[in-house]
Amino acid sequence: MTFFDTHAHLDLPEFEANRAEVVARAVQAGVESILCVGITADSSQTSLQWAEQFGLVAAVGIHPNSTAEVGDGDWDRIVAMANHPRVVALGETGLDRYWDHSPLSLQQDYFDRHLRLAQERDLPVAIHCRDAQAELMPMLRTAAARGPIRGIVHAFSGDAAMAAECIALGFYISFAGNVTYTNKKFEILRAAAKTIPPDRLLIETDSPFLVPQVFRGKLKFNEPAHVVHTARFLADLRGVSLDEIAHQTTTNAKQLFRLP
Repeated sequence: MTFFDTHAHLDLPEFEANRAEVVARAVQAGVESILCVGITADSSQTSLQWAEQFGLVAAVGIHPNSTAEVGDGDWDRIVAMANHPRVVALGETGLDRYWDHSPLSLQQDYFDRHLRLAQERDLPVAIHCRDAQAELMPMLRTAAARGPIRGIVHAFSGDAAMAAECIALGFYISFAGNVTYTNKKFEILRAAAKTIPPDRLLIETDSPFLVPQVFRGKLKFNEPAHVVHTARFLADLRGVSLDEIAHQTTTNAKQLFRLP
């Protein structure tokens, strides 16, 4: 039984002291691979370096909340890195109306750049959407109207209707530790998780964020080994075995990223 963590930020400072141990624990837990996701040009470069060192894969891009910090040449660096054989996706990109770090118009500009580059290179995109469904969905519809588009709506936080439209447009839906949270406001998310077709379901940790419920209040940081807990929760929620969730989500990730 193996798992694929489709979204982790191993480049962040939280892992500076024990990165190799974190990866080793993931392997011991059955995590076959990890998508190391960048949030700036520098972060993307570092994520790619760790992917090379540990035999993982990477996504390169500029997070919506980082768009106001983009320097001269940063986007060109992302475009160049997209040629690397270990880069299997673009992102993290998308829109965020929760934080006020970057103007929406700038976020939209860079999101559009990622979507167009993804279509040009036939790469999937890792999409961030926080309190921005009304602005994000029209951009996905426009991109899909241009031609085939594929990717992940990562750490999904929407409802079943949003998930269904994203799937219809060509995307996979990925669940992180927040689907395990017991707060009433996450009931809509859990209801959505029951509706995802098996061949469009993915799992992730979004490490070091979104610690699963079982570790809340006990651990400061999430890590890829904990993707197993999200998988087990989804298995129980959907009424299937953990082995089935593990096999299906790993198969889906490999298909999306075009890995053997």
